[in-house]
Amino acid sequence: MKSKKRIFIHLGLLFSVFVIASPIILAILFSTQTPGEIFSYPPKFIFGSAFLENYKIAWTTFHLGKYMLNSLYIAFAVTIGKTIIAFAAALVLVYFRFSLKNWFFVFILFTLMMPTEIMIVSLFDLVAKIGWANSYAALIVPFLASATGTFLFRQHFLQIPVSLLDAARIDGAGPIRFAWNILLPMSANVIAALAVIEFVYVWNQYLWPLVVIRENSRQMIQIGLRMMITGQDATNWGVVMAGAIISLIPALIVFLLLQEQFSRGFALSQEK
Repeated sequence: MKSKKRIFIHLGLLFSVFVIASPIILAILFSTQTPGEIFSYPPKFIFGSAFLENYKIAWTTFHLGKYMLNSLYIAFAVTIGKTIIAFAAALVLVYFRFSLKNWFFVFILFTLMMPTEIMIVSLFDLVAKIGWANSYAALIVPFLASATGTFLFRQHFLQIPVSLLDAARIDGAGPIRFAWNILLPMSANVIAALAVIEFVYVWNQYLWPLVVIRENSRQMIQIGLRMMITGQDATNWGVVMAGAIISLIPALIVFLLLQEQFSRGFALSQEK
């Protein structure tokens, strides 16, 4: 009886995985097909005859390599900057005493309810006035503050025994040394989890780069994918799907490299 129940559970899990992965599977299949094969009836859910051609056109004709380099530069800059600032902010909120500290934290959490889209007009006006329009700074600096990262680090620091802080003080360690030698090594999993979240978030940015960047040579990968659709008289969806698959690779690599730490960063263990 238990074996049958286990079989049904595994079949249900396999079906769920297939449903979730089906858009990616279809994109991979269509990225190898010609327009005739994609729009054939009945549809052919098999690998097509234009695999190399579609990926070559997507990479060379539509300059996806340039857009991906721009996105990599911006994503790494924002991820590193956000991690450092969130780490420092959480350090202050947990280990320093000052008036209205809890209210500052509440205000930081309040910003989670304010997406960039509702501030896009005022943010563009500010960026234009300081001369950052059409620059990488406009894509990096507005995203360096992270309420999510501050919250994650703060909750993690609250779980670290106060005895470690007392021992560091006895040894004569100041705040910077305490943060570098004790907190930073103990926060590796949280850093990895935040890095994955922020990298994917920046990698998928679409609306803000579309508004603030005018030169195609400075654009990010999501805008590059849009140009693949608008830049063709008759959209070759095989080429578009090939570009979409190529654009997935960097984010997928980052996740695979940090997946173990990412899982641990959100795990709740009895030891904490």
